[in-house]
Amino acid sequence: MLQASIMVTFLASSAAPAPLYSIWQAEWGFSAISITVIFAAYGIALLAALLTVGSLSDYIGRQRVLVVAVAGQAVAMVVFARAGDVPVLLGARVLQGLCTGGALGAAGAGLLDIDKPRGTVANAVYPPMGTAGGALGAGLLIAHLPSPTHLVFWILAAILAIQTAGVLLMAESVGRMPGALASLRPGFSLPPATRPAMLVAVPALVATWTMAGFYGSVGPSLVHLVADSRSPVLGALPLTLFAGFGAVSVAALRTTAAEKVMVSAAAALLLGVGLTFAGLEVRSVVLILAGVAVGGIGYGAGFHGVVNAVAPLAAPHERAGVIAVIYLVAYLAMSLPAVLAGVLVVHDGLLPTARGFAIGLLVLGSLALAGMVWWRGRQAAAADAVQSRP
Repeated sequence: MLQASIMVTFLASSAAPAPLYSIWQAEWGFSAISITVIFAAYGIALLAALLTVGSLSDYIGRQRVLVVAVAGQAVAMVVFARAGDVPVLLGARVLQGLCTGGALGAAGAGLLDIDKPRGTVANAVYPPMGTAGGALGAGLLIAHLPSPTHLVFWILAAILAIQTAGVLLMAESVGRMPGALASLRPGFSLPPATRPAMLVAVPALVATWTMAGFYGSVGPSLVHLVADSRSPVLGALPLTLFAGFGAVSVAALRTTAAEKVMVSAAAALLLGVGLTFAGLEVRSVVLILAGVAVGGIGYGAGFHGVVNAVAPLAAPHERAGVIAVIYLVAYLAMSLPAVLAGVLVVHDGLLPTARGFAIGLLVLGSLALAGMVWWRGRQAAAADAVQSRP
């Protein structure tokens, strides 16, 4: 349970700043592109960590990596709480990304070490649970309690301090092995047994996490504009609904075959983007949020399908590296479009940018759906051929 709680807390911490950006922007007077740069800095730092220390726990153990990552995340929360300008905020986001990149592979692999079937589901369900809880919790704290840009981070810092103590006491689940220094060289690799499944899963992974980046970076501003309201709770709803319905879909589809799950994910993504696009055209917050919720089902199902198809194929000393590669692809898909969205918002405006991204996501979702249908047809044909042999 400790490693599961760490995943939830880390993803809650990553989502907590989302409803605060508009407050910081009003207080400090920075531009819309600064918001997406701050948002993307987290993803870029996380990618750097995944490329270097993502598989380190396979060599030195889960505990050693987690204690540094969790303690570092607590420090990042303190920096957030004391931030007074954009450079400090950017630094906090970078430190947060580095610590999260170090922790995700170790905690995810640790869950698989304890129980492979349950760990596979846990790796897919706990991240969106944390994201939803962090966004909604921050929004509620902002709306109803004092010091909105400070209190949420002090609470998270206290939780992380307790978790650091817990990690120091936890039992190690994997032995040490040589190669730790070599594993720090930037790069990534997949064990041969996992490569075919990962190749098939990449389109769904890219499509769903691109949508996550879009809603995470411009979602709050979008609903504020359409609803003509500055409510922090309303601003937190896109990310909360997206991640919350993602967690629900993982729980609902946990026993379904990975291929079927990913087909369902691509279909839900298409429907969700279609509803969001319709909401933009008629200026309906209800339709936009409905699209976010349906898209969240696709996000959760897609991520669960990828983890379920790929992670169980890895040996114990390969698990952290495989989890790191999955997150590497996911966060690339999330961060790069988020930066592009920020640039386009400044030059073209929020609504035209949102329409353009909706069209792009429809294309991505269609490609992912077509690829998964093709793959399922190929698998079925191969199975029929085997059964028809004398």
